[in-house]
Amino acid sequence: MTIHPGLRKFAARFDEELRFFRGWVDKPRAVGSIIPTSSFTARRMASVIDPTSGLPVLELGPGTGVITRAILARGVAPENLITVEYSPEFVAHLKEHFPGVNVIEGDAFNLDTTLGEHAGRTFDTVVSGVPLLNFPVEQRVRYVESILDRLPPGRPIVQLTYGPRSPVPPGRGDYRVTRFDFIVRNIPPTTLWLYSRGEPVLPDPRH
Repeated sequence: MTIHPGLRKFAARFDEELRFFRGWVDKPRAVGSIIPTSSFTARRMASVIDPTSGLPVLELGPGTGVITRAILARGVAPENLITVEYSPEFVAHLKEHFPGVNVIEGDAFNLDTTLGEHAGRTFDTVVSGVPLLNFPVEQRVRYVESILDRLPPGRPIVQLTYGPRSPVPPGRGDYRVTRFDFIVRNIPPTTLWLYSRGEPVLPDPRH
């Protein structure tokens, strides 16, 4: 029996959402929503990456890999992408579906240990899907400052959140907060924030 391509795509999407829901049930603090990020949001987050910089990209909290896929589509080679995921089930899923990507199981709040041999690297961009609102403000501030130590001046962390305000408040440390976008085409609607040292330096939006 031949399966219609549209039906196959629907089944794959349903499987992804079911997997994400199970992850949320098992570890609600580590998963921000019961529904994966939309592909539109993922592409918007990936748009801040400069694939010509020659630097690797770090993704934190990739979940089922919706944003991972958008990062690769942006032109980042798999070997230049490092992802850190807390859930063992998501890690196994990512390794199966994204061969060549450096998938690391570990804690995004302790990157010096989690990144291992990659701990001293400088990254072009950090794409974060970690549900920061589930953690104390002081921990969120430390998270951002630790990441910015790994980025060139002006290069951003892009962070999604489902709340109306930045999950990392301005004025708490050496970083700048920029509201990048509000996306209605996500369930729930999502705000994207940039954190950088100084004015964020972004690639030409035409590319």
